[in-house]
Amino acid sequence: MINFNTNEPIYVQIKRYLEKKIISGEYVSEYKLLSVREFASELKVNPNTIQRVYTELEGDGLIYTKRGIGKFVTEDKGIINNLRVNISKEIIKKFIKDTKELGFTKEEIIEACNTFYEEV
Repeated sequence: MINFNTNEPIYVQIKRYLEKKIISGEYVSEYKLLSVREFASELKVNPNTIQRVYTELEGDGLIYTKRGIGKFVTEDKGIINNLRVNISKEIIKKFIKDTKELGFTKEEIIEACNTFYEEV
């Protein structure tokens, strides 16, 4: 499931975990999420932590509530794609920053990406 680290708040790690499940298509439109209590029990975290995550995801438009039924993944492909692009930008920017700090040129970074892309 999730291997928590101490570098980030737990709710942030859980939120990113769910975002990745949604943008990867593992959790498709209309997928019903676990209840707050079920998910908290599964992760062994405080239910308030899960409630915070769900509230933020709902605020972001990634999930919505069907009153009395539960929380579901949005059908809005635009919201999901925007998140996908934004997360990939973060990852790419960090990668470029880190490799530039190691002394790589733009050309070397591009060459490394082309080389390693096939290996992944």
